[in-house]
Amino acid sequence: EEAEAELEELVGPSPLALGPGAQRVAVVHPAVKWGPKKSPLTTAELQIAEAVALVDTLQNWTVLDKIIIPTKNPDKKFVFGKGNFQVLTEKIRKLPHLTAVFLNVERISSLTKKELEGAWGVKVFDRYTVVLHIFRCNARTKEAKLQIALAEIPLLRSNLKNEVSQRDQQRGGSRYIMGSGETFMETQNRILKERELKIRNALEKLRRKRSLLRTQRRKCEFPMISVMGYTNCGKTTLIKALTGEAGLQPRDQLFATLDITAHAGYLPSRMAVIYVDTIGFLTDLPHNLVESFSATLEEVAYSDLIVHVRDITHPETNLQKATVLSVLKNLNLPSRLLDSMVEVHNKVDLIERYKPTEENALAISALHGHGLEELKQEIEKKILTATGKQILTVNINLEGPQLSWLYKEATVQEVEVMPEDGTARVKVIIGCSAFGRYKNLFPNSKIFMS
Repeated sequence: EEAEAELEELVGPSPLALGPGAQRVAVVHPAVKWGPKKSPLTTAELQIAEAVALVDTLQNWTVLDKIIIPTKNPDKKFVFGKGNFQVLTEKIRKLPHLTAVFLNVERISSLTKKELEGAWGVKVFDRYTVVLHIFRCNARTKEAKLQIALAEIPLLRSNLKNEVSQRDQQRGGSRYIMGSGETFMETQNRILKERELKIRNALEKLRRKRSLLRTQRRKCEFPMISVMGYTNCGKTTLIKALTGEAGLQPRDQLFATLDITAHAGYLPSRMAVIYVDTIGFLTDLPHNLVESFSATLEEVAYSDLIVHVRDITHPETNLQKATVLSVLKNLNLPSRLLDSMVEVHNKVDLIERYKPTEENALAISALHGHGLEELKQEIEKKILTATGKQILTVNINLEGPQLSWLYKEATVQEVEVMPEDGTARVKVIIGCSAFGRYKNLFPNSKIFMS
């Protein structure tokens, strides 16, 4: 009970939570015209469109205006040059009933935030703050909530530095808490460190629990398929189509899935597999967020196969692919997983006579079922290779225990009974270890490789 109460405290209301209130937002995108900060795979118009899509995900948030302003270096104090900053400030001040500006950069320092809020007279959010708020609104399980609490620690630290510098200015440098010999900064830093440690320990406990569940799944020899992709590319819709699981309700919004969820399905050979739905990726997803969710993504390393789903209708589909592959590479996954990955081009029903240009990519429509049979066959082929499972036919005596043993330990596909001699030919899919046990238990059984 004590541990449960501590966990509740860790995932309780956040001091950084933006609250459920309405926000009327101006989305501002600093367009880098040249240099290392300019992305070659996208345009300022597409980048601001994604920022608007993030805001539209949030209930009661409205976009009043979207503004693209050029900058040479988005890392400087006011983000823009003097002239452009003045133009932007005038535009912002003219917007009626504005409550916030969403500056479409990964992260702004607490000093920059303070200066901009002073100049514009409204709250200023960066991508980190907005994405974290979306995560908070979508988190259902304790694990997702803990991962969000962990991602908040760097923000709390940066706010603390800001608060301390303000106190120093106000109090003329009196920094010690009465009689304790410890500065306010040291006390708060210690509290934050303790909080971070508690969150990491709680996540570690959940990780061990998941590891135990994974071991149990391994014993059952269910192959695991991780379905990954850019946020809102149609992963959940595809899993619903592959498994027929009626309870799955895909949502047309960014970051609808934050928790790893497992769903059972069958391949053409009637082999049972588990499809794992994972968190979606985003360009410039702040590093701390990726790190916080690495516990969730760790599950991917234990899969037998990765299916990479792409929304082929999206104008930035190539950038989205590059983003997903870069995150996967950073997860230090086994090379066999990256090499055997199945690439799926989804939403082809929206493009007339679509043909994939990438070799081995499969064109599908998860919503309308187009191309799903070919996808299942491709998954089956890769799963048989990855797991070392074999498809074979064995001759068995119907009076013995062989048939019931095979039903329990393997996937029985067909049984052809020969009534004249009381035997049957059984076609099975069987894993290496189960096949070894079968040969030891029934050394006289005839085996035909398929």
